[in-house]
Amino acid sequence: MQVTETKTEGLKREFTILVPAATIEEKVTARLVQVGETASIPGFRPGKVPMSFLTKRYRGAVMGEVLDAMINESTAQAVKERDLRPAIQPKIEIVSFEDGKDLEFSVAMEVLPEIKIGDLSTISLERLKATAPAEDVEKAMENLATQHAHAHPIAEKRPAAKGDVVSIDFVGKKDGVPFEGGTGDDFDLELGSGMFIPGFEDQLVGANIGDKVEVKVTFPEGYHAADLAGKDTTFDVTVKAIKEVHKHEINDELAKHEGLENVAALREAVKGRIEAEFNQASRQRLKRVLLDALDETHKFEIPAGMLDNEFEAIWKSIEEAKTNGTLDPADVEKSEDALKEEYKAIAERRVRLGLLLAEIGRINNIQVTKEDLQRAMFQQARQFPGQERQVFEYFTKNPQAMEQFHAPLFEEKTVDFVLELVKLTDREVTPQELLADPDAEEAAAPKKKPAAKKKAKADDAAEEAPADAEAPKKAPKKKAKAATEE
Repeated sequence: MQVTETKTEGLKREFTILVPAATIEEKVTARLVQVGETASIPGFRPGKVPMSFLTKRYRGAVMGEVLDAMINESTAQAVKERDLRPAIQPKIEIVSFEDGKDLEFSVAMEVLPEIKIGDLSTISLERLKATAPAEDVEKAMENLATQHAHAHPIAEKRPAAKGDVVSIDFVGKKDGVPFEGGTGDDFDLELGSGMFIPGFEDQLVGANIGDKVEVKVTFPEGYHAADLAGKDTTFDVTVKAIKEVHKHEINDELAKHEGLENVAALREAVKGRIEAEFNQASRQRLKRVLLDALDETHKFEIPAGMLDNEFEAIWKSIEEAKTNGTLDPADVEKSEDALKEEYKAIAERRVRLGLLLAEIGRINNIQVTKEDLQRAMFQQARQFPGQERQVFEYFTKNPQAMEQFHAPLFEEKTVDFVLELVKLTDREVTPQELLADPDAEEAAAPKKKPAAKKKAKADDAAEEAPADAEAPKKAPKKKAKAATEE
């Protein structure tokens, strides 16, 4: 094999590789011998097929197989000998080849840049901390008591009021004809809950047990059932029972419903849940300022191919948002050129930070373990209560799907590593300060760059950047709603 370098410019590398005809012929012959050992050909015993016959029948297919293998092996060898780290898949083109002659092909690639990691201990960061105020804990306790509320039939006959639960039978009609999904029996509806379309529940306030009420409503223009959207309908409703809702008392019994021993333990657990959310918010803000600091202190050339791929992925999502009408309101009035310029900057930040975190992780031997992936899978399963088994089965049957957790986990472990090295000070703030939109804060501050919100978008995604990239390399269906539901 002969390798000739033809271009070394920045991160771009190009070279030609020549594989002698004799080497190719040797590989083809060896492969034909292997084929002959197992080929089932009438008139010949396995392993006894003449080479001339094998050559005539199989040489073409074998030649293609051998050429593919030689190109891959030669390219890998050339890359290894030159200690190159390709950023994306090399581009390979055949320069010349004829059967019986040398193979010549070209290889063009971009390599990963050399990244000099600065002294991370010189970075100073502030971590915001907040404790759960007593009033927030009590409000959460009240909400929990409401969730465990129970309804009892009214003791004395009276009209239904907001907050009551009425048990009803109903038949929905459009133009006097019942429509699909508009019928229900013994349905418990809390008046004022907003469960049904606007106007429905209000017309049952004041009804008594046994009353038959004709409810007249107009379905919203954007209703999911197109044949009902914007249409006037009626519902024949029979009120069968009225129940009063009684909120659960905040006591030891409520705690036991939550699997805890007493109300003191419940209050402590509720406080812990609130502060866990605060800690998560603190972590996200800290990560963002860390990435800002890393981005500011590490400047290096990034592979154009990686930047193009990242931008194309971002722009595809922008075009989908335009089609779906979900584009960021701040972007709607901007020209396409202006949007592309902003999102190109986001793509560049993502790639640069991804490469930087990848290098930090590489030189410090940060690894994502099997146990890390298992924990991520369990966390994913918890996102689908009642369907945990299906989630486990999916990952069991599709082990390659576990790789979706690898990049985010690698990034988080690398961020944790860096946070151990930086100078970190804590500052106590109110929950309101902690949970405030940092973009709004930056926009209000003087002399701040106007691209703050775009920068946040570059950091908020779990796929922040290809942080572990060393190149070349269902959600459950929602239960169908009744036609009366919003």
